[in-house]
Amino acid sequence: MEKVSVVITYSGNNFGAYVPALPGCVATGESPSEIMDQIKEAIAFHIEGSLADNDPLDDLFRGPFELVYEFQVIGILNYFKGIFTNAALEKLTGINQKQLQHYASGLKKPRPEQAFKIERALHNLGSHLLALKLVSA
Repeated sequence: MEKVSVVITYSGNNFGAYVPALPGCVATGESPSEIMDQIKEAIAFHIEGSLADNDPLDDLFRGPFELVYEFQVIGILNYFKGIFTNAALEKLTGINQKQLQHYASGLKKPRPEQAFKIERALHNLGSHLLALKLVSA
């Protein structure tokens, strides 16, 4: 099954998504979960229109495909804004709170190494959470 990238970002008011393999295929929404639903509809609409109009269509979309969501750093930091404080993110990532706030507000863009640090920290947290088993005692 082919993998299709969907890039999710944050504009300060809402989330946006686009599909690099389908120029012009975009969606907006108030949350990443809404964006994921909206972009699926936008992709289906885009493919249907391309086929109906005999427009060129990447072979990726001629068979089954899976969407892979790629968050820009600004998007993921704003997505988790109500879940993690900057202090918690600093503890997880080793990146100071002020710098994290600059990334979340869009004032600065992280270098690739910093983005990877954030990604690795969130993956590490996720693996710890997946390993948990709760018991009632």
